[in-house]
This record gives sequence, structure tokens and C-alpha cells, in this order.
Amino acid sequence: MAKLRLALAQQDFPVGAVAANADRVRQLVAEAAAGGAALVAFPELTLSGYPPEDLLLRPSFLAACESELAALAAQSADVAVLVGHPHSEGEVFNAASLLRRGRVEAVAHKQALPNYGVFDDMRYFQPGHETATAVVDGVTVGLLICEDVWRSEPAAQAAAAGAQLLLVINASPWDDAKQAEREAVLVARARETGCAIAYLNLVGGQDEVVYDGASILVNGDGSIAARAPAFVDALLWAEFDADTRTLAAHDWPLAADAGADATLYRALVRGIRDYIDKNGFPGVLLGLSGGIDSALTLALAVDALGADRVTAVMMPTRYTSQLSLDGARMQAERLGVAYHVISIEATYESFMGALAPAFAGKSADTTEENLQSRTRGVMLMALSNKHRQLLLATGNKSEMAVGYATLYGDMCGAYAPLKDVYKTVVYRLARWRNGAGNGERGTGNVSDPRLSGGRASDADPSRDVMGRIAADVPRSPFPVRCSWIIPPEVIDRPPSAELRDNQTDQDSLPAYDELDGILNRFIEREQSQAEIVAQGFDADTVHRVVRLVLANEFKRRQSAPGPRVTTRAFGRERRYPITSGWK
Repeated sequence: MAKLRLALAQQDFPVGAVAANADRVRQLVAEAAAGGAALVAFPELTLSGYPPEDLLLRPSFLAACESELAALAAQSADVAVLVGHPHSEGEVFNAASLLRRGRVEAVAHKQALPNYGVFDDMRYFQPGHETATAVVDGVTVGLLICEDVWRSEPAAQAAAAGAQLLLVINASPWDDAKQAEREAVLVARARETGCAIAYLNLVGGQDEVVYDGASILVNGDGSIAARAPAFVDALLWAEFDADTRTLAAHDWPLAADAGADATLYRALVRGIRDYIDKNGFPGVLLGLSGGIDSALTLALAVDALGADRVTAVMMPTRYTSQLSLDGARMQAERLGVAYHVISIEATYESFMGALAPAFAGKSADTTEENLQSRTRGVMLMALSNKHRQLLLATGNKSEMAVGYATLYGDMCGAYAPLKDVYKTVVYRLARWRNGAGNGERGTGNVSDPRLSGGRASDADPSRDVMGRIAADVPRSPFPVRCSWIIPPEVIDRPPSAELRDNQTDQDSLPAYDELDGILNRFIEREQSQAEIVAQGFDADTVHRVVRLVLANEFKRRQSAPGPRVTTRAFGRERRYPITSGWK
């Protein structure tokens, strides 16, 4: 039997950009046809983007999606095109339509509607009730949508209908545990059905969610045939042999570093770049304090956007150490960003003078410390307004969990890159960026994920990066390959908010190794206090940390969005009541 040539569009299709997404489909179909593909597939809800949320409640939006689908179908030729879209026929379905020879040849409706974590499919869609199949070049292909493959029934239906290959289109968000889970599910489905599986995933950042691509080919015996790199936009070529039920990847990109830290770093970079670019901001600014969080945020921002789109501002007071001043200046100079030093001492004293009568008889406490932070927030927001640069908040997940952050102060900002990154991981990423990550960035600007590596068929992957790719991608934001991007002194120093003399974070919090161990168990694993204590943590510390987490929900409700990178992110995924008697 002849082999079936596939093209899988691991690409970004922005939410709401219906006409632009349809045009992108046309371009990629033409490319696939020129390459000899018999079937080209696109991700879940290609036309609307994912997740479109309450746009799906607008009849005009659904009509626009239907109109673009009809136009694509009318323009289709011999290449079969599988495209995701919302399908409205009295009720709304999450659908995938196979287009060929001027018509819609088959329609699949998503059967398993996830309604957990970041997913709200049941709010918008009705479930489908059977698996669609189509015959392409003599091969029977089962058409599944995302969550369908996580259940055994849809794949079993396809196999019963004679499917030899399952084509699964997805908008599966990334987190630090997702890829292992996906592979386990796909291997199980292949072994259950004997069908090979081509798993295609969306790539790109959308508000608080980041999609990694990382598409996978699985043979009929459950063995992994190929893995696409994460956060790389690509048209992936594959060939299916129906006789052996095996898939082969052709000319797939390779990741230079597929380790956990490298992948997480790319997720954060992709989240920043897509949030800024899709919302039309010319650049970003942030407060650069000389501490580890702002230092990592600056490195991420420059890697995402380039130095010319990033501004850093140091706002010292009497409590700002020389180490902080030197570290911030050195990093700003090394990265080549616009850098300003604006003392807030006089402004802070002005606030204190105005408040003095109302503060009479009250001793100093955290109010004065918070006022310093809020003075900085006022300054940063003024600069953001004047220069039309979006302000990045630099707080991490550990701080947000226990409320070690100031409303309208260091929480000011429209996007928070480290919002879902624990403090211990912040340190780990900073060291990675200075080490292995520094060498990787030497070949080009990480803001374009294509620079993650060459082609699988190249004897020398770097040749393809420096030749074919680098010609149309900005050069590295760094003038030379640096021995460090984040000053080692900033990484090694004890963390401090520097709001009073000789202050460290550990004056108010447990050591971060201990704190993050408790937080991970309480937040990600939903363990009780008793369970955490039973694992060797001090009981008083556990009770104190949990009280802080529960008491500071009101702060988190007012925090900026940031990329979700763990299994339980604050915001759209972890939604606890502010007012609650549960302790």
C-alpha cells in the first residue's frame, strides 16, 4: 500500500483573529500541497483561536467562523485539510472539518469536554456522540479532538470503524508535568487500538496559558516515533505506512536543550512575547531592584523582545545597598537596555510629611515599608503611561502565595512573568540562563523559537540556524557571548525587599526551600496540613504558611496575569473564595 504523506501545522492561531487565521491556513495548505502532502492538519479551534471564551456567545463571531470555513472549503482542492473551528447548528460544537475538492467532506465533534483546571468547554459546547473517520489515499483516518484521546471510547470507536491512523488535533496547554502525561495516554491508546497516532498541538501564548506544540508521532505498537520540540512554530512532515502502522518524521526541528529548565525558560519567553505583541505594545519596562526576581525578569524580557524594547528603572532609597545599585547597573549595561535611576527618597518623604498628622501617636510598622513600594509603583505607572510601555510585575509564586507583596506597590504591572514560578525555581532558572542557557543564546535571539535548533536531517544543525533561519530573524540582543547575564552577586546574596535596615526575606518567611516545599504540597498536591506535617515539616511553620495562603486570596485576585507553568496556577485555574470559614 502507498504511504500517506502528512503535514502537521504546529503553529500559533491567535484568539479572535478569524480572517487572519483563515489566511494563515491558506498559506500553509499551499506549502503543504507544494510539498506533496495528501493531508494537512491544523490545531483545535484553528479559526477562532483557543480558548475564545465568551466570544463564543456572540452570534456575529460564530458567523464569521462559519463564513471563513465555507470559503476554505470552496477553495479546497485535492489535498485533504483538517481544520478546527466552532460549529454552530442551533447548538455549538467544538469541531474539526475535513475539507477537500470544494466541500466539507467530514465533520468531527469533540466528545469529551474538559471542565477542570483552565478548561471551561462545558460552558460553551455540546458534546459530540460518535467518532468521525475519513479515507485519504486509501488510509482510514480517525478524527479526534484533544480530550477525546484522553478517553478510551472515541479511539475505540475509530478503530471499530476501520481506522488505521488516529489524527488528534489539540490545544493542550503546557505545564511542567504535561508532556509525560500526554505520552503515557497516547501510548495507551495506540496499544489498545493498534492504531498509529499523529498528535498535533497548538503553539503560542494566550493570556495566562502557554501552548507548547511538542507534537508527537506514535506507532501502532505504542512506541514513540518522533517528538517535535516545544515552543517551535513549524510545518511538520510525516509519512504513515499503513502496512506496518508506523509513522516517520521527515526533517523535523531539533531542540538544542530539551531539559526541564530550558523548556520552562522558553515557556516564559513565549508567554511574554506573545502577550506583548498580540496586545500591540511597543515594549516593556520594569523596576530593576538589584534582586534575583527582577534580574531574571529582565533577562526573560530581553530574550523575548530584544534589548531595544525593554527599559529598566532603579528607584533607590536610603535602604538600597551598593550591591543592589551595582548589580542592577551591571546587568542593564550588559544587556544593553535603556536604564534610568530615579531616587524616590524625596517623594517618599513628601508622602510621609503629608501623612504625619494622621499618623501622629502611631509607631512605625509595615505601613512605612509599603509606602516605599507604592511610591515606586506610582513612578513606574507614570513611566508606563508616558512611554506606552507595558509594566511587568516581577513577583514570584512563593511571594504571591503568602502575600509577601504590596498591593499597588510591587504588584503594579499588567503582566507578571514569574507569577507561577516558585522562588527556588527562580534561582534555578537564573543559574541555567547564566550557564547552559547562555551558550544557547549565542546563536541568535531566543525571541524567535525557530532558533532552538537545526533540522533533524542536517549533519550540522548549527549550519541551518546560522544560514536559513538567521537571515530573517533579529540577531542576538547581546553584543558578545557573555560569561553571565545575571550578575552572580545578585544570585548569591540573601534575598531582601530592602525596605528597612539589614532586612532579609527570612525575617518574615521560612527559608525558601522549606516554604516552597510546603506550598507545593498545599497548592499543587492539595494536601492537608496534617499530611504535610507527617512528611517532616515543622507543624507551627506549616500552620503559619497555610494561614498566610488562605488569608491573601484577596491580593491574588488583584494581581496581574502571568503565564501558567505549573499544574495549579493562581487565577483561572486555582479559584478559592476570598471570604471563607474553612481553615
